[in-house]
Formats: sequence, C-alpha cells, structure tokens
Amino acid sequence: MKKDIHPTYYPEAVAKCACGNTFKVGSTKPELNVEICSACHPFYTGKEKLIDTAGRVERYRKLQTRGKEMQAKKPVKKIRVKKQKK
Repeated sequence: MKKDIHPTYYPEAVAKCACGNTFKVGSTKPELNVEICSACHPFYTGKEKLIDTAGRVERYRKLQTRGKEMQAKKPVKKIRVKKQKK
C-alpha cells in the first residue's frame, strides 16, 4: 500500500442524530450528523413516523385532497345505450 494517501480513521467518531441520540462509530470524520438512527427509525421502534424531507409529505397530501375535491366537483357523464332494432 502507498503511504500518505488514505484518510485518517477515527475509531471513536461521535454520531449525533436529529432526535438527540448519540453513539460512537468508526469513520473518516471525527463527528457525524445523521437525520435518523435506530432509536427513532420506525422499523426498530414499531411506531409509525413520517419523515418529511423538504415538505414532500405535506405537498403529497395537498395534492391528494385537491384531487378528491376535483372529482367531487366533476359532473357525472351519462352514457346513452342505443336501442337494438328488431
């Protein structure tokens, strides 16, 4: 292996989650900031939690309600059935 080309490895790097949980991991950076960890992830906790990234969940819900409103306002088109000749 060549010398002086690899980054410094920190075996006791501190990872901080948005929920406030901190834990130690091995990394090439001394401190990490993460959005979600095993203490707050729905898979591990069993609780439903929506993770809103830049308002996408809110925007999706707004589109859903707007679509339902448009369907309610839309007039129902009647289909005429032709009579068969005898």
